[in-house]
Amino acid sequence: METIQIKGPYNFDLVLDRLSLDPLNQVDLENRTVKVPLYRVNTPIVARVQATGTTQAPEFVIEVTDDAYTEQAIERLNEIFQWNISLENIHSHFQKTDLKSIFAQNYGTPLVLDFDPYNCLMKCIIHQQLNLKFAHTLTERFVKTYGFEKDSAWFYPLPERVAAIKVEELRELQFSGRKAEYIIGIAKAAVDGDLKLAELKSKSDKEIMEQLIKLRGVGPWTVQNFLMFGLGRPNLFPFADIGIQNALKKLYNLEAKPALEEMEQFSKSWDPYLSYASLYLWRSIE
Repeated sequence: METIQIKGPYNFDLVLDRLSLDPLNQVDLENRTVKVPLYRVNTPIVARVQATGTTQAPEFVIEVTDDAYTEQAIERLNEIFQWNISLENIHSHFQKTDLKSIFAQNYGTPLVLDFDPYNCLMKCIIHQQLNLKFAHTLTERFVKTYGFEKDSAWFYPLPERVAAIKVEELRELQFSGRKAEYIIGIAKAAVDGDLKLAELKSKSDKEIMEQLIKLRGVGPWTVQNFLMFGLGRPNLFPFADIGIQNALKKLYNLEAKPALEEMEQFSKSWDPYLSYASLYLWRSIE
């Protein structure tokens, strides 16, 4: 067990609130905990993260199922929960913008990553063109059918497992034929070495976009979401996202969803923290 302290503001209760939207996440709002599935090489490890501090003085207790992995687990948790990012600077930036009220309501909300980049890409593909509720339902079916559970935490199936799935099997879970093909195709690319997600961290957003867009089923929206929630890139704004369009419609009291030109105009002052603008706009309607 380890206790760590970070610089505030950092509202872990709002983090848990958003994580709880996904039925696969093992979140305990009352005890302020979440169980995070991790890997030590190929061995599954579970880290339990509990908030014991406040928004202004954040503190966390970390317990790992394998004590020998505690240091590496904390290093990965630091990436996932973005504990090293100064939210005060980001909050200050938005005090001069139209998002001031939304940032006040969600003060101290970080850009939390999905627990694994590969899982993030799988989830982005599954969520394409679906409403959020059914997207979570479909992802849950996929993981609980082909993944596994350890210490109450759910692990996504590894690429080797997914590459062996037949399209017809996913169709039985209510995947569309094309989406099933995309999921299996990306898994095969990872197995064959054509997709090396670990190497993407050192590449620019543009380079990653150019590489991933070549994969069948991967479009700009998918890459933008992967950049945000798989790698934590701070300056992405998915203009085609329906949720963001609805949030902007609500924010500016528009009669219809905003056109691309309007969204570009709205978002000019949010650079270089467009990913945070996206996150807080989503939070405003969730």
